[in-house]
Amino acid sequence: MREHFIDTIFYQIELTAKYCKLLGNQVFEEYKTGISVEEYTVLDTLYTQKELCQRDIAKLILKDRANTGKLLDCLEAKGYIKRTLSIRNNRPVKLVELSDSGLKKLEDAAAKIRPHYMEVKEKIDNSDIAKIGDLLKELRNVLNDTIKIEI
Repeated sequence: MREHFIDTIFYQIELTAKYCKLLGNQVFEEYKTGISVEEYTVLDTLYTQKELCQRDIAKLILKDRANTGKLLDCLEAKGYIKRTLSIRNNRPVKLVELSDSGLKKLEDAAAKIRPHYMEVKEKIDNSDIAKIGDLLKELRNVLNDTIKIEI
């Protein structure tokens, strides 16, 4: 008997990711954060990691460079990021960093959405959340070893 895609863990993960994305978009809109989930992700990535260029960010947020560039252009136009020219491996690159107003926007958005996410999180046991996180990381590592992701 053939296993159907909708019966696999891969489908369950994809479906859950879609729920999370829909919920995230609704929460960011409802709480009037002034930025999208994707913009928030970029700002948070820049907060947690330094010396990133567009390619680095694209790999971290799993978007192609063109879409990442559009996100960065938008964030730069809003004054939330700064790009500075640097040299890496004898090649010019633009390093992206969080501006002061970008940090404030990140903190403001986090303060608005945190209560909602905490409410969801409180409905699941902390040890289960940790187990899910560990299992998802393990699955990503296996997938990463199995396939080559080109960004």
